[in-house]
Amino acid sequence: MSKLIIMLAGINGFLAISLGAFASHILRDKLSPELLNTFQTAVQYHMYHTLALFGLGLMLINFPTANLLRLSAYLMMAGIVLFSGSLYLLSITGIRWLGAITPLGGVCFLLAWALIVWFAARQQFPS
Repeated sequence: MSKLIIMLAGINGFLAISLGAFASHILRDKLSPELLNTFQTAVQYHMYHTLALFGLGLMLINFPTANLLRLSAYLMMAGIVLFSGSLYLLSITGIRWLGAITPLGGVCFLLAWALIVWFAARQQFPS
């Protein structure tokens, strides 16, 4: 499982950097400042949660049966798709109702982070 999560983090890191460069070089003259800012927000959250996904993959190496970490990783991926994906599409297409999907991704992110806290609270870490 940790291998899959780390691979997904690598793929998402590649995508976040590529999409950020795409926005910087291609979209900056094609989108309004508001939509370009929305796209950049998607890139930022995409990268933040990609790094968290990578960390979860590394944690799963040491805790391979940790269901809370596994579920957190799934929620991070769902959050990336729903939050960043909806903002990417909204920015490029201008279809405003896509913004209604964004909070669902935000909830996935919040739940993923809460599961990390729950996991840590249940562990007996050495001092």
